[in-house]
Amino acid sequence: MGGKESVAGGQTVITAVQTHVWFKRFMTECPSGLQTLHEFKALLGLRGLNQRANQYVVQLFNIFDKNKDGFIDFLEFIAAVNLVTQGKVDQKLKWYFKLYDADGNGSIDKKELLNIFMEIQTLNGQNTLNAEEFTNLVFEKIDVNNDGELTLEEFIGGLEKDPKLLEIITKSFDFSHVLQVIQNGMKEDT
Repeated sequence: MGGKESVAGGQTVITAVQTHVWFKRFMTECPSGLQTLHEFKALLGLRGLNQRANQYVVQLFNIFDKNKDGFIDFLEFIAAVNLVTQGKVDQKLKWYFKLYDADGNGSIDKKELLNIFMEIQTLNGQNTLNAEEFTNLVFEKIDVNNDGELTLEEFIGGLEKDPKLLEIITKSFDFSHVLQVIQNGMKEDT
């Protein structure tokens, strides 16, 4: 099964062997058992970021830091990796919402969506979509009450009803380059 165990609904989870390899890699990179923002960036090969991309990475780090202590411990790290690699669509959409909701007020406004999408494009090196057009499209399609803000319900419901928009959002969060960096490290350890 390629090292993954199947569970209900076709979901896969990280096996005990993979968890051990992840743990070994994590502890090699972060001997204290706590990953700082600097170590997080180093692990992912993210150096020399411009301000916009750096803001995105900081926000990503803060989302992974569930207990808000300024560090990512191994449990937070493996939960984030599992979500990114194995999570169900609704789980990922909730995570995306948290990422887009930069001020943490429970809704996404146009400025937040525009900023985070530009940050993602900068990091991923993709500029196939005009960020302003993308933002306007998202709000046009899923802001059902036209108040200029997206609630979690609007965000998830709208994206689940629009496969094309869901695909764009999903592709914008393509972490394959990040996972390749981590996987390469894992291969060296095995």
